[in-house]
Amino acid sequence: MINPENMGSFVHSWHFFKQMKKHFTLIVIALMMISCAGEYNKQQQGSLSEIVDPASLRIAYNVYYSDSTTKENYEIFIVNLNGENPLNITKNPAMEWTYMTIGETIYFVSDRDTCERCVFLYAMDFEGKNVRRITDFMLSDSWMSSRNNGKEIILKPKSGSSFYIINTEGNIKTEIPIALPYFNDPAFSPDGDQIVFRGANRKSKQEPDFVDELYLMDSDGRNLRKITSYPDYDKTAPWFAYKSGPPKWHPSGDFISYQSFQKGRYALYAVSPDGKEHRELTEVDFQEGYHDWSSDGQWLALELFDRKKENYFIGLLNWDSKEMTVVSPSKFNYEQAPVFLDISK
Repeated sequence: MINPENMGSFVHSWHFFKQMKKHFTLIVIALMMISCAGEYNKQQQGSLSEIVDPASLRIAYNVYYSDSTTKENYEIFIVNLNGENPLNITKNPAMEWTYMTIGETIYFVSDRDTCERCVFLYAMDFEGKNVRRITDFMLSDSWMSSRNNGKEIILKPKSGSSFYIINTEGNIKTEIPIALPYFNDPAFSPDGDQIVFRGANRKSKQEPDFVDELYLMDSDGRNLRKITSYPDYDKTAPWFAYKSGPPKWHPSGDFISYQSFQKGRYALYAVSPDGKEHRELTEVDFQEGYHDWSSDGQWLALELFDRKKENYFIGLLNWDSKEMTVVSPSKFNYEQAPVFLDISK
């Protein structure tokens, strides 16, 4: 029983309790909202929810080897993110060019067993060992991409009017017809449900009015739509330059990066998948070209070169701090087209 003399303190305590309960309820609701937001962000980030250990990353890139006396000779090098231990892992007097990696496996095109520039797809480990030929059909000079944990690869064959989706044994699983005179450089979205690629209204750059743009479609080839539009007022690009270069999805899926010759120079640009948002992606002193994102979106490896395109080297950009470092040894004039590989997988 409550003593009447203590009623005042009791009422005060009761009101205090009610206020604390109210605040406690608000705190719980806030925590639940934070938790839900965190879960939503994880769902939105997809692969970005897992941070990659930089020590497990390497950069593979292509080097023009001018001492070849036979075929045009490109070699594939790998290097640590700090620029240490550059290593030639192909050492073959042929054209060897990597377009893609899956884990620690490097996929590359080569004309080692055939005529010059008649390329097939090969694979090897990051030490240059266990080389095997993947396709029995020739490929176009085109970038490629994978999905389904690396079990499926989309690429462009030398002939025909379709992209091929193959397995890692080289078997064709799907053909995706493209109703454009020119198409190249396909890339799966992070979830594998969409494909972005370069397409054009003419078959060759040597034809008048050739303009390459980025196109997006569902992974079965449906709902094809153009998502870039090169500015009509910009007349600075020579006929052979990329208006929209080979695209790369940021691992978040929020935007697609690509190189473009605008305002008298090459730079990297970004476009949202719906084509509504466009922006220049980076601000560096050099021209920028082929590039690749680490699987967590933390690092951007990119090809840098001077205005005369006489010296190419590999840069590494920390996407958070925007700090740029040079990771290639600059022993050669042409060090190009970096791709990340993860030797922990």
